[in-house]
Amino acid sequence: MLPTFRPSYDAIVVGSGPGGASTARELAKCGMRVLVLEQGGAEPLTGTVTQMAAMAAVPGKGAFLHRDASLLVAGITAGGSSAINFATAAPPPQALFDRYGIDLAPALAQLRAELPMAPLPDALVGPMAARMMAAARALSLDWQKLDKMIRPAACRSGCWRCVYGCPFGAKWTARDFLDEACRLGAQLVDRARVLRVVVQDGRAAGVEVEVGGQLHTVSSPLVVLAGGGLGSPRLLHSSGLGPHHAPFFSDPVVAVMGSVDDIDGGAEVPMAAGLSLHDEGVALADLTLPQPMYAAFAAQVGRVDRLFAHRRTLSMMVKIRDEIGGKVGPRWADKSLQASDRQKLARGVGMAKAILREAGAHHIFKSWHFAAHPGGSVRIGNGVDADLQTTTPGLYVCDASVIPEPWGLPPTLTLLCLGKRLGSRLGQEQTGLQGAGTKAHENIIAPRGIKITELR
Repeated sequence: MLPTFRPSYDAIVVGSGPGGASTARELAKCGMRVLVLEQGGAEPLTGTVTQMAAMAAVPGKGAFLHRDASLLVAGITAGGSSAINFATAAPPPQALFDRYGIDLAPALAQLRAELPMAPLPDALVGPMAARMMAAARALSLDWQKLDKMIRPAACRSGCWRCVYGCPFGAKWTARDFLDEACRLGAQLVDRARVLRVVVQDGRAAGVEVEVGGQLHTVSSPLVVLAGGGLGSPRLLHSSGLGPHHAPFFSDPVVAVMGSVDDIDGGAEVPMAAGLSLHDEGVALADLTLPQPMYAAFAAQVGRVDRLFAHRRTLSMMVKIRDEIGGKVGPRWADKSLQASDRQKLARGVGMAKAILREAGAHHIFKSWHFAAHPGGSVRIGNGVDADLQTTTPGLYVCDASVIPEPWGLPPTLTLLCLGKRLGSRLGQEQTGLQGAGTKAHENIIAPRGIKITELR
């Protein structure tokens, strides 16, 4: 059934990942008429490889091959990539945002009070993660449990479905906030492909969207793009409001794997613990993968001798903070590793191999690099101001594309903070303007914060 749109809305949010869902929830809390448009589907998560592939492995939609034989993936579904991430809750680096006049501490405190966010209890740390933790600590590395956005009471040991889409309600995703926004009156339309932002008299006036093969123009004086590090710059370009090509970061990841003889497992919550070398831009964590993903990595690098060793293989993630570069184009993404990126990966891979050897692993090998955190393509101070507003009044961006500097962190919690901050401010200003009954959208769009230097 095709959706019925209102003649106009108080706000339109394009995308329902952490940034979009958090913004929509705050706007709905303030009584605003909110429309959320999601390109992917909103079917319940089933935890199957088939559904995950449809959300994140369709070439040109959720998966992109670019230089250096790297695979770049993004979740095209309700909740965005939070539906298929590893549920790691890294706090926003306050010093970074302080440089741009942004205080996320109040939003972070509120989110910590309401979301499941803590290290896994020992009973949910699998034997592979525990083995790697012990080995890292034996090498005097500061290997610690990571905060996870997981409800332990609903989680189960011996499960690997975080990355497939948890069907048990154990993993928190942005769908939780999306559901709350809808309970508060927001309207969600899924499988909706937004084509462009409509601009009238120099300011945002709505969007043009295709649903079920039909084209609609939906009106609103506020539009928030939350289509992700690839989607938002593309929408800006297609609307004539952004550059043809946008540089970005991708947080490259390599999986380093080695077999042991005394563990028979292969199914456990990934990224239970790890190590972050902030100054070096390198992070490591255990990364137990589902068997099909493991087999794909082994085959990718010609290690057919290890295809059937999944249940005995320790797998470790090496992730780096890469330099911003490359291009997000209208239908593609292209980014090569720079020399400094390769040095970071080599440093991390060397550490991972040493840990695996300490853990008693043999037949150690590594995958090609892949990436799942594209961002920095509409950066704060470059594409948006400190309030996440573009140079077009009434048009905002709230997703990983606004992260202002090279990253290297799980972005979910940071995007939730940014969305909460943006939605609360816009909602409060809208409520105040409605109460005053005059100059209804002019103050909302007044530029504040730092100056946008340029779009490039």
